[in-house]
Amino acid sequence: QVQLVESGGGAVQTGGSLRLSCKTSGLAFERHSLAWFRRASGNQFEGVACINRNGAVTLYGNSAQGRFTISRDNAKNTLYLQMDRLRPEDTDMYYCKAKNDWSCSLRSYEYPYLGQGTQVTVSD
Repeated sequence: QVQLVESGGGAVQTGGSLRLSCKTSGLAFERHSLAWFRRASGNQFEGVACINRNGAVTLYGNSAQGRFTISRDNAKNTLYLQMDRLRPEDTDMYYCKAKNDWSCSLRSYEYPYLGQGTQVTVSD
């Protein structure tokens, strides 16, 4: 059974930082590309960042570019998202997703595996 368990969310003030983690089990972690999504308005997933199988390629959504850093530790089966210079508009539920593919993308429908999410709240 595939499980993705996010953690690290919380409440911070503008300009603060958080580090999200996504611990996986039940899948061949090194064979999956991974991504972080947020639940944008309209109940749609918005791509935040993704990383390919070996960590050599990353992509970022416009709002994350320059402030967030995605990384993975294949030895620990864990995905990370370092979030710096947080803004109130970053407030949302953040989810990790996985797909069995070499390359990553920010298209949510390509990822069959989804975690339960972790809440990020940024106040003024």
